[in-house]
Amino acid sequence: MKYYRHSKILEIIENNVIETQEELAEKLRECGIDVTQATVSRDIKELRLIKVMAEDGRYRYASIYTPDSDLAARLRTIFAESVVGVDRAMNIIVIKTLSGMAQAAASAIDTMNWPEIVGSIAGDDTILVITRNEKNSIELAERFKRMMR
Repeated sequence: MKYYRHSKILEIIENNVIETQEELAEKLRECGIDVTQATVSRDIKELRLIKVMAEDGRYRYASIYTPDSDLAARLRTIFAESVVGVDRAMNIIVIKTLSGMAQAAASAIDTMNWPEIVGSIAGDDTILVITRNEKNSIELAERFKRMMR
């Protein structure tokens, strides 16, 4: 039931401007899914939904993983403007950023949701990206370098 509810939530926020948890709960009820506000709140956390500005200036829920979302574009811009270097060793990529920008740049990497990446860890000015194999790290390091400005 949880996975069905999650897929319905993603469908609802994609097709409607949903500003509040209460609105989302009401839409779910209209679809025959009985939920409480607490359940909707947990679902929002688990799905990592965020609030973005809609075209009409209102704020609405959106998925951080939507590739065409404004947030994804902003994160790519943050990555491009904050990364100062990329290096690699075996299946590990080390990305150097401006001081304090590693978390934001790592968020951009995570949002890209590339299957070659096993995971990433960010400090203050360094990101460690672990890839599935050495070939992936070679290709991704070049991709990251092209993304730099």
